[in-house]
Parts: sequence; structure tokens; C-alpha cells
Amino acid sequence: MKLKYFLILGSVPLLFTISIVMFMLLISGDGTDSSTLPNVTGTSLSAEVLAHRDTVEKYAKKYEIEDYIMYILAIMQVESGGKGKDVMQSSESLGLPVNTLDTEESIEQGCKYFSSLLSSAKSKGIDDINVVIQSYNYGGGYINYVLKKGNKHTFELAQEFSKEKASGLKVTYTNPIAVKVNGGWRYNYGNMFYVELVSQYLVVTKFDDETVQKIMDEALKYQGWRYVYGGSNPNTSFDCSGLIQWCYGVAGITLPRTAQQQYDADNVQHIPFEEAEAGDLIFFHSTYEIADYVTHIAIYVGDGKMYHAGDPIGYEVIGDYWKSHLICAGRIK
Repeated sequence: MKLKYFLILGSVPLLFTISIVMFMLLISGDGTDSSTLPNVTGTSLSAEVLAHRDTVEKYAKKYEIEDYIMYILAIMQVESGGKGKDVMQSSESLGLPVNTLDTEESIEQGCKYFSSLLSSAKSKGIDDINVVIQSYNYGGGYINYVLKKGNKHTFELAQEFSKEKASGLKVTYTNPIAVKVNGGWRYNYGNMFYVELVSQYLVVTKFDDETVQKIMDEALKYQGWRYVYGGSNPNTSFDCSGLIQWCYGVAGITLPRTAQQQYDADNVQHIPFEEAEAGDLIFFHSTYEIADYVTHIAIYVGDGKMYHAGDPIGYEVIGDYWKSHLICAGRIK
């Protein structure tokens, strides 16, 4: 099962109840053919942010980025929550002190800046929207950095960039996303988690692969639900393998009940994690004490992220902890 343009749907905003979405998709700048973009909507944007939508639409149209309105709103959610005057925190992109611009000036400059980053990435042959999003935080230098490193954004690349700029200096950062990935720190330059922060407020609702679409449509119904050991259906909530069995079952794929049994299933082909595509399974060992070798299972969603029955159920970056327990991926035959 392959998803050509993939988003991430995530669940780790500040309360771990919203969807995260990290995504790989084609982008273009001025004159974008909207048929190449996924159907992206905002999720859990605050009322304060949504109140600025008309103004965002006005300037998105002016700078020919109408297809990116939801991205602009998600960035605003991260930057200010729609509160204060400089809602896009875009004063600095003009070389001005922080919070210099008023609200409409901030939105116009934010749209103009995003458009310029988008055009710059496109002109360099970079077709990853995440590069543009991260550059909104890091500045255009990140685009040139990515150009030398394979043309695609990854969390590891953002971390490397920040580490170089900060000369390795770390600071405490207790955002739940960071806590999940590395215990709660970042390098002292920009925010290496910026794509993940923005992605919390984005949802892609259309997938190219029909089976993946069915699986994720079902899985997203339980976004934010609590983990329940032994749970296997919507009446009880789910544990990790219960969620997998249920969601894949809705898509017509029969899997046994436990993570170990799913790993051993005849219709599951083991493949290296590096070959995993959206909709594949991921298996982990020794995440808690049990006789079985396989103790946790998740759905791979692309770009180094997974959807699983954590606590709560949702999306998560496959950080150092999960990598240390990774066995392999599994593909339905």
C-alpha cells in the first residue's frame, strides 16, 4: 500500500488530544496547480486564529498562495494562537523588533514571507512543503541547507541545522512533542520541532491509496482516546494491537489479536524499516515486560512518524526511544 502524497495527521498539540500530521507532498509557488495538493484542512484551530481567516485569505490571494491558507493559519496558531497584534510574528522577517507590526500588517507580511520562501524552494527544485514551514522559523538559509542535504526536510536535518547554529548549546523545552522525542530539550536556535508544532493543526483527508484511506479514516475516529490494556473495540477503547486489528479489519484485512501474533501472521511480510511506506505496520520489542518478543505495534504514516495506541491514541515522531526498540516494518501481502 503506497501513499503518494501523504500527510501526517497528528495528535500532540499542547494537550495531546489533537491530530498531528506530517506530510510529504508536492508544492509549487505562483500559479500552483491545486490538483497536485492534498485536501488539507485545519483541526482544532482556536477561535482567535479562525477570526483572522478573512484577512489571511485576502493576502494569500494577493501573494498567490491561496492553496496554502490552512498552512498560514496553522503557523499563526503556533506563533501566537491568534492573540496580540503581531499574530504571525513576522516583524523580524522585515528586520524589525519583535511585535512591531499591527495585526493586518503582520498577516500581510507573514503571507508575503511564506510566499517568498515557497518560491525560493521551488526555484531550487525543492518540492517538500515541510522545508518551507521549517524555513518560516529558521529563515531562508534552511532552504539552502536542505539543498545540500538531499532536498527533503527531516526532523534530524532540522536538529542538525539548529545544532550548528547554536554551537551545540541545548536549552530545556518542555513542549509535549519534545518530551516524547528526547525528554524535553532543543538546541538554542529557532525551534527544531517547528514542523511538528505546525503539523498538529493540519489534517489531510484524502489519500491516494484506497486501503490506507479506509484504515486511517477509521483510526482517526479514536484520536485522543485513552490507551486501555486489552481494549479491542470502540466500546472499550484500544491497546496497540487491538487498534491495529480493528482498523485494518474495517478495511477488509484480517489480522490476529496480539502484537506478537500480528508479527507472526502469514499475511504480513517483514521488511526493513527503511523500506516502509504509509500503511505498513511497525513492530517494537521490549517496551514493557512480557514473555512475547513483540510488545508494541503501530501504523507507519511516512516521514519518520507513526500512528498508534500510545496514551492517548495518536501520531508520534519515531524518536530515539522507539528507534532503540524497533524490530522492522511489516507489509500486508
